[in-house]
Formats: sequence, structure tokens, C-alpha cells
Amino acid sequence: MPKLKTHRGAAKRFSLTANGKVKRSKAFASHILTKKTTKRKRALRRSALVNSANLKEIKRLIPYL
Repeated sequence: MPKLKTHRGAAKRFSLTANGKVKRSKAFASHILTKKTTKRKRALRRSALVNSANLKEIKRLIPYL
């Protein structure tokens, strides 16, 4: 089977954990921050895991990470 190319856009957005789960950063944290509460902004800094519904698709984009 030929080598697969990594989707470079996906590689910059996702990373794998030691157990093979896919880590992502949360959305809505880049601008218009004045109207968002401190609590909400603090929660947005934390990383999250990719949902199981999208996991197979994302893993196909980052085969070697």
C-alpha cells in the first residue's frame, strides 16, 4: 500500500494522545473576547477530545502523527 500524505491543515489543529485519542483546541477563543466572561474564556483555553462521530475522519487526515 502506498504512503499517505498528512493533511497539513489538520496536523496543525489536532494531535494524538498516548492512548491514540485525538486532541483538539476549542473554538470561539480568538476574538470578540470582551463580551465573554472570564470563566468562559478560561474554559476555552483547555483542550478537548475529538468526538467519536468525527474520530475516524480525522485519524485518516493525520495517519503518522
